[in-house]
Amino acid sequence: MPRYVELMLAAMAPIIWGSTYIVTTQLLPQGYPLTASVLRALPAGLLLLMVTRQLPPRAWLGRIAVLGALNFAIFWAALFVAAYRLPGGVAATVGSIQPLLVLVLAHLVLAAPLRLLSVTAALAGLVGVALLVLQADAGLDLSGIVAAQIGALSMALGVVLTRKWQPPVPALTFTAWQLTAGGLILLPVALWAEPSLPVLDARNIAGFLWLGLFGAALTYYLWFRAIARLGPAAVTGLGFLSPLTAVLLGWALLGQTLTPQQTLGALIVLISIWLGGRASRPDPSPSPVPGGKD
Repeated sequence: MPRYVELMLAAMAPIIWGSTYIVTTQLLPQGYPLTASVLRALPAGLLLLMVTRQLPPRAWLGRIAVLGALNFAIFWAALFVAAYRLPGGVAATVGSIQPLLVLVLAHLVLAAPLRLLSVTAALAGLVGVALLVLQADAGLDLSGIVAAQIGALSMALGVVLTRKWQPPVPALTFTAWQLTAGGLILLPVALWAEPSLPVLDARNIAGFLWLGLFGAALTYYLWFRAIARLGPAAVTGLGFLSPLTAVLLGWALLGQTLTPQQTLGALIVLISIWLGGRASRPDPSPSPVPGGKD
C-alpha cells in the first residue's frame, strides 16, 4: 500500500478521537470518565479477540500488560485528572508535547534519527494547538500540569514500545491484546473510584458504541498498524489533528465561535503536520555508481 494511503488511514484515528469531547459531553452520562474509558476499551478489545481468535502467548503477557497500561490505563487516567484540574485548553496544550517526546524516545530506544525538521514540526504543532485551544484567562494547577505531562509521556512511550515490541501477529490481533489489557487494568480502578452507571438511554448507548467501535477498535487498529509500518516519527504529528477536529466540531455542531487566533492556530497545525510528514520520509536509496558493484 502506498505510503500516502497509510498516512491518510492513520490520520483517521486522531480525527475520530477529536470527536471524543463532543460525544462525551452530549451523549454520555456525566461524571463517569473512568467507567467510560473501561467501556471504550474492554468491549472493543474483547470484540476484536472474538474476531481474531488468538490470545497472547505466555511470554508476551508482561509486554502486553505494559503496553495496555501505557497506551490506555495510565494515559486515560492521567487525562481524567488533568481534565478535572485544568481548563481544557491548558490540558490539550500540555499534552501536545507528546509528538516531541515520541521523537526523543524513538531516538533513544529505537536509534531513529532525530531530524531538525521533525523537531521543528513538533514545536510548531505545539504552538498551533496553544493558539487553537488556550484561553487568556486559563488557570494553572500543578497537579493538573503534572498529570497532563504523565499522560503525554505514557502515550509517547507506549507508541515507541508498540514499534519496538512487534509480535509475529497481524495488527488487528495486537490491537485486540492491548485494548483488552488496558480495559482490564482500568476496570478495578473505575469500580473503586466511581459509582455505578445509571440506566442507559438510547443516546448513552449510541455514544458508547461510537467510542468503542470507532473511537477504539477501528482507530487504534489503524494507529498501531501505521506505527508498525511507518514508524513512530511518521505518525505522531498526526495527533495534532485531534484538538483541531474537536475545535471544528464545536464550531460546526455547537455554535462555538472560531476566532482569528484559532484560525491561525489551525493553519499552523496543518503546516506542522505537513512538515512532519516531509521530515519522516525515508531517505531515497542511493543510485548505483556507474561501473561499480551492485
